Amino acid sequence: MSLRAARCLSLAMAIATLLISLCTGSRYRNAVPSLHDNPAYTDEQKLLYHLLRQYEKAVRPVRNASHTITVKLGMTMTNIFDMDEKNQVLTINVWLDQEWKDELLRWDPKEFGGIESIRIPCDLIWLPDIVLYNNADDYTEGYMRSRAMVFFDGTVFWPPPTQLRSTCKIDVTYFPFDSQRCSLKFGSWTYHGFQVDITNRSDNVDLSNYVVSGEFELVRVHQKRRVVKYTCCPEPYPDVTFFIHIRRKTLYYLYNVVFPCMMMSVLTLLVFFLPPDSGEKIALGITVLLAFSVFVLAIAEKMPETSDSMPLIGIYLTVVMSMTSVSVVMTVMVLNFHHRGPFNKPVPDWVRVYILDKLRRILYMKLPYTGYGDSVTSAISATGLMRKMSMRLAIDDMLAGDVFGNSDAGGPHSNDSTVTYGHNHTNHVGNNHYMALSNNNYQPPEEDLLNHQLIDETAIDGHGKTVQPRKRKRRSKELNLRLFRTLEMLIKRQEIEDQSNALANEWRQVAQVIDRLLFWIFLVATVFITLLLLIIIPTVHRAMESDEFDESQFGNH
Repeated sequence: MSLRAARCLSLAMAIATLLISLCTGSRYRNAVPSLHDNPAYTDEQKLLYHLLRQYEKAVRPVRNASHTITVKLGMTMTNIFDMDEKNQVLTINVWLDQEWKDELLRWDPKEFGGIESIRIPCDLIWLPDIVLYNNADDYTEGYMRSRAMVFFDGTVFWPPPTQLRSTCKIDVTYFPFDSQRCSLKFGSWTYHGFQVDITNRSDNVDLSNYVVSGEFELVRVHQKRRVVKYTCCPEPYPDVTFFIHIRRKTLYYLYNVVFPCMMMSVLTLLVFFLPPDSGEKIALGITVLLAFSVFVLAIAEKMPETSDSMPLIGIYLTVVMSMTSVSVVMTVMVLNFHHRGPFNKPVPDWVRVYILDKLRRILYMKLPYTGYGDSVTSAISATGLMRKMSMRLAIDDMLAGDVFGNSDAGGPHSNDSTVTYGHNHTNHVGNNHYMALSNNNYQPPEEDLLNHQLIDETAIDGHGKTVQPRKRKRRSKELNLRLFRTLEMLIKRQEIEDQSNALANEWRQVAQVIDRLLFWIFLVATVFITLLLLIIIPTVHRAMESDEFDESQFGNH
């Protein structure tokens, strides 16, 4: 009984020892004492038991505490995942290559079937606490828990694939023609330089597995080892910093931002070509202004909320929006000139001289009235003179018809000589009217009526003798007089209307000249601003930009 109890007690102690070793992480330490000599286990199992049976991952794997573990750090870049300009975060996919010497993980390959390397879960061995100093993500997940490659001489190589989110100082001055420079600083978080030294694993970053990004062009990647002393501790803290220079590809923004902005700028110019009578000049300007506002809001959502710099495309949109606003104001002024009624003041002389004459000739515009100074006067005079002559001829024809028509009805005293003489006299009267109108000497219709009445009182034959007096009826005279006064009133009213129309037309001509002048001014300004902000400045910037490494150009390092 006692022997059986002793065996059960020893078995229980062995199981307890195994459980304790598993809980403390030393899975293979003294778990099975006869594992090395047991033929049922493979060489790798025996090697793993040999390496980990007395291994403690919580301390540095050195025989002497004064020794320094040198960690060689490298990076294999696979992809630029994202550039968050608003939050100023760069996201990249990399393989973070780490290599160091572990003095406790060495063996003789001859004793283990010629095995020179073994893959061990990284949770079972000591790992350097390499972290990204300027990390923009939390530290809860860390790197992928991949296996570490351990070689017989103690070399450990651990390349965990990971996605790094690093803070990056974004310079949006030349957006969308910008280049960004970001730095990723790696170092030990707790060990100083006398315990864990960090160096470059290779001279350059490995880009053999890099996948080209559709948004950014990778210009250059550089790595540099530095040693920094902080105020908290007297020991040095080495780190390896990777400097990444990327350049934005502009094709997407050209088709979706720049070209639409340029087309809307052309619509701003069309405001000055739209006829004022259409009533859509201001509506077109306001519509273009609202469209620019939408583009500004779309770009503002993408840009970081910073006052350090203003993006180039934002400056362009702001300038073009300002020009559109000014064009709306100028359109209001042009419409004011165009719709000025006849009750406004006449066009000043200096406006006639400098706008209707000189400026019109410079702009190669053809207007109905090419002269200045007497444009309205000449128009009114010519129109009034023609209307007066037409009305006077009509009056003369009526008077001649009254006089000689009644003579013919008088009887036998009317003969051919009398009619002929009467027509000659009438032609003489008409010629006098022409002369009077040409000299701007207008005679009222009452005086003309008296002259005709004198001729109507007596008719003279060819020998100068009185043939027969003829009296007109009073009613006929009053009717003719009323007719003449009505015609005179119509003539005066037409003259006033012609004068008003000529005045309004002259203001319309002023509006046309100003509209054409504003078109050329805005055309030159739009072309200049577009060339300067979207072509010249980005081209000069990229020509002066050097692809060589300059550490001072990287903001966060």
